[in-house]
Amino acid sequence: MTQSLRVPLTGGRTASTPLATRALLAGGAVAGPLFLGVGLIEGLTRDGFDFTRNALSQLSLGSTGWIQVVNFLVTGALLLAGAVGLRRTLGPTAGGTWAPRLLGVFGASFLLAGVFTADPGAGFPAGTPVGPATLSGHGTVHMLSGMVGYLALCAAFFVLARRFAAQGQRGRALAYRLLPLGIMAGFAGSATTVMAFTAAAALGLLALTAALARLAGPTGQQ
Repeated sequence: MTQSLRVPLTGGRTASTPLATRALLAGGAVAGPLFLGVGLIEGLTRDGFDFTRNALSQLSLGSTGWIQVVNFLVTGALLLAGAVGLRRTLGPTAGGTWAPRLLGVFGASFLLAGVFTADPGAGFPAGTPVGPATLSGHGTVHMLSGMVGYLALCAAFFVLARRFAAQGQRGRALAYRLLPLGIMAGFAGSATTVMAFTAAAALGLLALTAALARLAGPTGQQ
């Protein structure tokens, strides 16, 4: 028999949450911290990388760039697992259709960004001119995949916010309505400093982690 937990719902009712579903959600929750953690370690140890000039995507370049490529691919796979877990958890309820689909698009964007690497520039890899670089074909695909992925994540947050509001969770609903604004503001600020882009990307990943971790917890709270 499939092992499961009894999850409290409104009105005192309970519903079974299979442990396999919780594992999928946990995988999605781990994706953000994993990607950011590997990126932080790589950024601190790679010669020529500067967080004030370079995006984490550029760590896919150079002799050890395969580490960041694998990081992109694993993160994408974990996010797709989280999307499946979210679909199983929400089911035919508010947000049960579009939130998992949008999260799936976000996960797919990481897979695409891992295959099509960013362009060198801003002094990285070591020896690259500090000035602006010409955008290549694979660099364009990388950039567009990230743009589409994060737009999908922002849309998923709005969908989840509507669900939270319908459940009377006004604080969480407000937070997930404001998060997309913060993410977009950070992306807009990347024209001034790449750290604004990094901060916005991290905000989105960690907010997603918080949502999925809550669903994957022992009580399975939604």
